Amino acid sequence: MTTALVTGASTGIGAVYADRLAARGHDLVLVARDTGRLDALAARLAAEHGVKTQVITADLTDPAQLAGVQDRLRGGSPVDLLINNAGATLSDGFDGVDGARLEWLIRLNVTAPTLLAHAVIPGMLARGAGAIVNLSSVIGLAPEISTGIYGATKAYMLTFSHALTAEFGEKGIYVQAVLPAATRTEIWERSGRDVNQIPGVMEVDDLVDAALVGFDRREAVTIPPLPDAASWEAFEAARHAMLPGFRNSTPAARYRV
Repeated sequence: MTTALVTGASTGIGAVYADRLAARGHDLVLVARDTGRLDALAARLAAEHGVKTQVITADLTDPAQLAGVQDRLRGGSPVDLLINNAGATLSDGFDGVDGARLEWLIRLNVTAPTLLAHAVIPGMLARGAGAIVNLSSVIGLAPEISTGIYGATKAYMLTFSHALTAEFGEKGIYVQAVLPAATRTEIWERSGRDVNQIPGVMEVDDLVDAALVGFDRREAVTIPPLPDAASWEAFEAARHAMLPGFRNSTPAARYRV
């Protein structure tokens, strides 16, 4: 039986991932700040699906608590699947937010998932198998939709996923980037926005179920709300078409004076 570690597991996308993975027979390590919610979820999933569950209460923006989750990924029973889900946004624009809050968001959305992946990959390489799911966002492709640095942190998660695939994909590690659009989770309430005022909000169950379809297909990038996959494929093809042009020792003609 395989083990999955899910961050941000107490509610929303993380809790639904935990539910679906338990139904698939995965033992679970559930990570979040809310011990009460984690304990209740762990008990329910163990009773309903007969899986083993472990709860780790941790604020991933705290280096010491993050280190505890890293230690679990390096030791104990092997973790075969890492769901890097924990994340947040800020309600203010870039010039209207305190610098400490910017740093906090980067620690949660960028530093934590990076270090957790770094902790889990050596074991996966030793076993020749493993999977990492990184929750990005369509905002990472369209920063015009939102103000502040949230889009930049999610663009990092997409590029990070590509980089891991390039380095470890042929060594047995599958990496999936999942790009939701607006999804009905508590992230909106925490950022001070009314989700009911946002058009086209996807239900979290639908989002996770679609992401798992992409996971089973071994998609590198899964964008559940995007109707036409060809538009993403064209975007990726255009990006790859530029790569040979990056290998030039002189500036392009349009920049020569």
